[in-house]
Amino acid sequence: MTTIARMSTSGACGSRPTVRRLEGRAATGGVAARRIACVALVAFALVGAGAQAAGSYPRMAPVKAYLMERGDEIALARSAAPVSISKDATVLVLTPTGYEAAVTGTNGFVCWVARGFSGAPDWPERWNPKIRAAGCDNPQAARSVTPIARLRTAMTLAGRSDADIAERIKVALRTREIPPLGAGAMCYMMSKSSYLSDDGGHDMAHVMFYVPSKDGADWGANASGSPVFGGNYWYYTPDHQADAASLPPLSVLLVGVATWSDGTPAAMPPM
Repeated sequence: MTTIARMSTSGACGSRPTVRRLEGRAATGGVAARRIACVALVAFALVGAGAQAAGSYPRMAPVKAYLMERGDEIALARSAAPVSISKDATVLVLTPTGYEAAVTGTNGFVCWVARGFSGAPDWPERWNPKIRAAGCDNPQAARSVTPIARLRTAMTLAGRSDADIAERIKVALRTREIPPLGAGAMCYMMSKSSYLSDDGGHDMAHVMFYVPSKDGADWGANASGSPVFGGNYWYYTPDHQADAASLPPLSVLLVGVATWSDGTPAAMPPM
């Protein structure tokens, strides 16, 4: 899931990611907080967040614009977490009908590359074909958050409406087809080669925590000087409070880290 880490790619099938740096892109805690709402891609999460005008991506591009060469996607997914974690993780890749396992892991982690439509349906960059948000969900998130993103992605690619997708997710959660959120659910997003948003200020190495709460107030998220940013998993804007209330409380809390997954230094955002 994710953003969601920083990514850059041409968006064409098979193109290789390039790196875009955070230096010089100052962001206040408030701006970062708004961006984190989009990280719900990810759920991985989802994923990225920027102030891109919705009109810039009014509709879905041809499916092939969102696909990658299989080997490149596996490598990008693994780069979300330190190799000590990702080398034994299951790896998902996107196909024209949804995510499928390309590598079966042994440690319970699941690494995958979210696209914009894997997360919040009201995100302005939902249809941005450049989004490549590498994330690596831990076992708790892999059981309870990754399946939401996989279901949403498959139904989106099948042409189902947002209303249909929301109802299907509710049924899956109510019947426990998708298990309740496990304690300690989190995601690594430490890839140098992620592309989370056209607004590069969100492109940063970070880890995300999924918590069953309406907001991150108990974590001090988004408070002045706090290193924790937070947002709602289900929707990007507050216009959908009623819709979010019909789903289990789920927030995404993000903390920036000082290194990329390969151990090299990463710029930290201002608080």
